[in-house]
Amino acid sequence: MGQAREVMDRFTESMDTQDRDALARAYADEAVLITPDEGQITGRDKITNYLYHFWEAFPDIRYEYTAKYDAGDVAVDEGYVVATNTGPIRLPSGETLPPTGKKVRVRSCDIAQVEAGQIKSHHFYFDQLDYMAQLGLLPESLTRQLSSH
Repeated sequence: MGQAREVMDRFTESMDTQDRDALARAYADEAVLITPDEGQITGRDKITNYLYHFWEAFPDIRYEYTAKYDAGDVAVDEGYVVATNTGPIRLPSGETLPPTGKKVRVRSCDIAQVEAGQIKSHHFYFDQLDYMAQLGLLPESLTRQLSSH
C-alpha cells in the first residue's frame, strides 16, 4: 500500500468518525476539491467547512466501499455514501432545506492526488439527481423515470 492509499483511508476514516482535526490534516493548505454541487473549492479551511455540512445534515454518514485503487500518488475509491438526513441541508445558494428524515445510498467515486502525505487535489463524483430523488426533493414523475433505469 502506497502513501496515497494511506492518506485516502485516513480521510475516509475521519469522515466516518467525524474527526475534524484528522479531516483537516488530510488536506494540504492550498488543496483543491472538485465537487458536482459546488464546483471548485480551494484551501483546507474551505474544503473542511464544505465537508462539515455533510455531518450536520447526515450525522450517521458512512462510506461503503465497492473498490479501492492506488497508483503512485493517486488513490481512487468507489462505493456508496450511506446516511440518513436528520439535519438541515445547506444548498450552494446559502439557503437550507429542512431535514427529510430519508435514508440515502448514493453511488460515488473519489479520486485524490497526494503530495507530502496530504491530499493536494480531490475530485468527488456522485449523481446529484439520484441523491435528490432519494431525499424526495424531485417531482414524483422524474423520480419514477430515474428509478426505472
